[in-house]
Amino acid sequence: MPPKNRGVSFNHAMVYVRRIEPALRFYRDLLGFRLIETFEWQGRPVYARLRAPRGEGTIALHLPERGDNPNTGSGIRLYFEVRDLQRLCARLMEAGVKFSQMPKRMPWGWTHAYLRDPDGYELSLYWAGARRFRKTRM
Repeated sequence: MPPKNRGVSFNHAMVYVRRIEPALRFYRDLLGFRLIETFEWQGRPVYARLRAPRGEGTIALHLPERGDNPNTGSGIRLYFEVRDLQRLCARLMEAGVKFSQMPKRMPWGWTHAYLRDPDGYELSLYWAGARRFRKTRM
């Protein structure tokens, strides 16, 4: 195992989207991510990088190359830990966001809410607190 200061550090997740603007409205305006940068190519926005409201996590929203059709909406689930989960979910519902599951305590002790972003990717908004780095016991 590499020493702690020489190991791999997670940088960001790249999320391929159909259009940048709706994804930006969702992640920036509804979830509170802070916009770091955007990039335009040939007069249209093709990339945006955002930082989570807490911590150092970032996501990148990216249009696929012309002709590419990434499998948006399937294959991944993004997890965002939120201390005040109930309040955020209520605010999102007021903004018209639909949930497939409202906050619910799961058998492993974390509380999860599930929803989809504008491109169909499943998101889990959850609160685990101190349990996040502990082995699950059921």
